[in-house]
Amino acid sequence: MADETATELQSATTGFDALFANDIVLAREIFSSTDSPFHILGAGVCAFLEAALGMESGLMAQATQLLAEADSRAKKQLKIAKATKSSTRFPAGTEWELLQSDSVILHALTLALRLYKTVYPSGLDNYATPATSKLPSPSPSIHSESSSTHVAKQPRPSFFGRFTGSNLTTQPNPVSSTPDGPVEELIMSGTAFGYGGVVGFLGFKHDRKLALRALAVSANQTDVHAVFSGLVLMTYYGVVLLLSGYQADEQHILKQYLAMIDHVESRYPTGSLWILNRAKLLRMSYDTEGAIKVLQDGLKPDRPHSFLQADGLLVFELAWTLLSQRRYEEAAQTFIRITEINSWSHATYYFIAAGCYTSIKNFEKAQELLDAIPDLIDKKKIGGKDLPTEVFIKKKLAFYKEKQKRRTGSEADYVHSIKISPAEVWNTHARIGKEIAHAHIAELCSLSPPVEISSPLTALGATPTLPSNPPDLDTPDELAVRSLILGIVHRTAGEYPASREFLVDAHKRHSTVKISTWVGGVACFELAVLDLKEAEAKLGGDDGVGMDSAKKAAWMDALKAAGVRLDQALALAPQSVDLSSRLDTRISMLRDEMSTKRETIERV
Repeated sequence: MADETATELQSATTGFDALFANDIVLAREIFSSTDSPFHILGAGVCAFLEAALGMESGLMAQATQLLAEADSRAKKQLKIAKATKSSTRFPAGTEWELLQSDSVILHALTLALRLYKTVYPSGLDNYATPATSKLPSPSPSIHSESSSTHVAKQPRPSFFGRFTGSNLTTQPNPVSSTPDGPVEELIMSGTAFGYGGVVGFLGFKHDRKLALRALAVSANQTDVHAVFSGLVLMTYYGVVLLLSGYQADEQHILKQYLAMIDHVESRYPTGSLWILNRAKLLRMSYDTEGAIKVLQDGLKPDRPHSFLQADGLLVFELAWTLLSQRRYEEAAQTFIRITEINSWSHATYYFIAAGCYTSIKNFEKAQELLDAIPDLIDKKKIGGKDLPTEVFIKKKLAFYKEKQKRRTGSEADYVHSIKISPAEVWNTHARIGKEIAHAHIAELCSLSPPVEISSPLTALGATPTLPSNPPDLDTPDELAVRSLILGIVHRTAGEYPASREFLVDAHKRHSTVKISTWVGGVACFELAVLDLKEAEAKLGGDDGVGMDSAKKAAWMDALKAAGVRLDQALALAPQSVDLSSRLDTRISMLRDEMSTKRETIERV
């Protein structure tokens, strides 16, 4: 019985190897070759991944059926195993309990996806949350009971940490940390994966490190759970690097990210998910050209391409990466390509592509794409509601048309009224090189009226602003957006004083804008990031060891100032503001990084 279980597990593992190497056809063949619980679970995972990546209802139903069947089969095997002697150091049937747990967790996630799509077809942006209904209380710092002692401060125990046994005065006899065979590895890695997932989903703020630790333990193995744990960690690290603006220990994150990719990619060099994360890491490490090459190589015809949803993620990442490098022609073509493989908002991809063509002054092509957007939005409308990005886009189109009519008497060819390209208003400016930042500055400073804030970069390669009547930017909205972008790219280029002036200017214009009501909140968020980046540049971003009291105090002042800015950002981003939930997410992630930094400083 034990040998049969190990053989079935090894066979199913080859199916997972094929899946993660991008050969979903071979994976399905292997999983359908026998009806063992491992193989049925594998077939369910195939359907689950396709459903999760593509949000396809039919595949969700298939995944639900297969995972329920895997659960049922695992229960039967568990009952049989309980009557026999264990073949491992763990209680008899533990492997089947774990398989049942995997089935239940994935089954629950699949059901959640189906419910989410039914209940919230347009997303959650229009639903109030505690974070947007009132300002949160400041994140509590960790203080010692007596300020006169030099004893190192201990972090508060986490909620889930109380159940790990780490605080017990006596410990059970230690066991080997190395699994003995594939079944033990399945148990050890799978348990860490499940624990990390539960803590991550249900844990409190101070349990985050524990969840990451558990996932890292799992990811260090070689079974299927290790791959999933690595994917979860890479996704988490990628989002932190992209959205938080500042990281308490960026080098540590990059190091962990690289280790995860190396561990998995060496086993599945053709897998799109690992190619995607390799490219993301390169982009976050400022090797954007390297990221583009990795993505383009990953999309070459000689690679296996049966897992279309995973390949779609490569195209999506390539489009944004090209956009960040101002390779507008290629970016536009790639965003349009996404519409051929992705059913999500085609209007959004058309809008960004139109912005790319506007940036290279191909106004005819840009107008063609803009004209197609209203029909695309109407076709996509679900339950009578537009997607949040499409609400934003409709307002921008109305703004451009109104401007063109005010200036020419007609809405015709309203693309010519667009002076700040729609390709500029996305989160693509934080991790670009100085040369790209300078190009953005030169372009924005060439628009009339001239910018009133000077910096060493505002005249760098810029075309002199020529008087025009009316000026290129003739609304408070446009002036606020220009200041915001100039503030971000100046910070990216290391010009912190000028960055602050531009961001403060963008914030001051909040009361005058009519359409771009999101600018004020975003400006405050970016000022918070600036406070932290500037402190890091002046005071150092080390782990706090050797930091004198003056530097500690300066860091705490910077953290406090950034916290005030985030409170302001939240107050300026109520539910009625476009894309407010995205700003909420960024604020939450930045607060987490600030808490980590604060704890690091207080610990030494």
